[in-house]
Amino acid sequence: MNHRLIASSALASVLALGVLSTASAADAPAKEKCFGIAKAGANDCSNLSGTHSCAGQATADNRPDEWKYVAKGTCTSLGGKTADEAKKALKK
Repeated sequence: MNHRLIASSALASVLALGVLSTASAADAPAKEKCFGIAKAGANDCSNLSGTHSCAGQATADNRPDEWKYVAKGTCTSLGGKTADEAKKALKK
């Protein structure tokens, strides 16, 4: 076989995969942070109070400073709060 044909076919395959993965990322639904709905050990990243900076470190269910990503526009219906609402609730 011709080595140039093999090399160009491999390059075309890699480029095609890159285009496909970019297209699927663009199709992903919009998400937002929803505070107060995360279960213990099931939070997404750090909390508002700064006691940890990693996912999965919530110590109790539904803490007002812990958050999870949810589909945009569904947070309120799940009983959660936006970041601003959660910050205000923590100050009280």
